Amino acid sequence: MVKISDLNALLTPVIETCKSAGEKILQIYNQEFSVDIKADDSPLTAADLASHHCLVDGLNMIQPKLPVLSEESAEISYAERQSWEYYWLIDPLDGTKEFIKRNGEFTVNVALIHNNKPVLGVVYVPVSDDCYFAAQNHGAFKQSGPVNAAPISVRQQALSPVTVVGSRSHKTGELADYLARLGQHEIRSIGSSLKFCLIAEGSADLYPRMGPTCEWDTAAAQCVVEQAGGSVTKVDGTALRYNTKDSYLNPYFLVFGDQTKDWSQFAN
Repeated sequence: MVKISDLNALLTPVIETCKSAGEKILQIYNQEFSVDIKADDSPLTAADLASHHCLVDGLNMIQPKLPVLSEESAEISYAERQSWEYYWLIDPLDGTKEFIKRNGEFTVNVALIHNNKPVLGVVYVPVSDDCYFAAQNHGAFKQSGPVNAAPISVRQQALSPVTVVGSRSHKTGELADYLARLGQHEIRSIGSSLKFCLIAEGSADLYPRMGPTCEWDTAAAQCVVEQAGGSVTKVDGTALRYNTKDSYLNPYFLVFGDQTKDWSQFAN
C-alpha cells in the first residue's frame, strides 16, 4: 500500500495497473468481439469490462481504503459520494466507439480526486503504448514504449491559425457556432481523451467541448493538462470540478494552453 499523500510514489503502480488493463483490452481488440448497448445507448464490449475489473483489483491493492468510481460501476448515490475526500475516478476504456472502429484512438484513464480536483492522472494508449501521466506539483510527462519518460508542456502562445482538436465521433451545432466565432483555425479530429493530451504536449492550442461528457472521461487528462501548464475550464472561465452534484455529466468546457487569450468569449 502506498500513502495517498505521496502522489509521486503512487504514479508508478498506477501506470503499471493501466498498462495491465491495456493488455486485457488488446487481447480482445485483436480478435472478433461483440458489442452490447447500455441503457444510455452507449456501446459496451468485453474489453470495457475486462479493463474495469483489472483496474479495480489493481487500485484496491495500491490503496485498499479508497473508493473507486468507474464508468462501469457508476450506481453510487451522491449522498454517499459527497463525503469522499479522496477517490479513484476511472474510465476503463475511453473511446469505445473508436475501439469498435479499430482506429487505435482509445485510452485507459485513471485519476485520483482530492476535494473535487484531479491531483493525479494517467492516460494510457494501448495500441501505441504511449502513456501520459501527471501528479500535482510534479509536472506532466509522456512515455512512449520503453523509452524514458520526458516532461511535456502546453504551447504557451497559440499559433495563427489556432490549432483546434475535436471529437471524431461527437460533433454538435454548438461546436460549429463556437468555431465560427473563433475565426480562422485548423481542426484536427481525434478520439477519446487524446484530445487533452495533444494540448498537454503542445501539439494543439484549443479543445472546445460543446457536447456531453461524463466526469470519468475528463479527470485523468485534466490533471495532465493542468500539470503541463494548461487549463480546463467551464465556458464561463471557472474551473471544471468533480463530485459536486448528483449527475456525472460535465458542463461544456474548454481546454487550452495559452493563458493570455479569453477563449470563453467565443462561447456566447
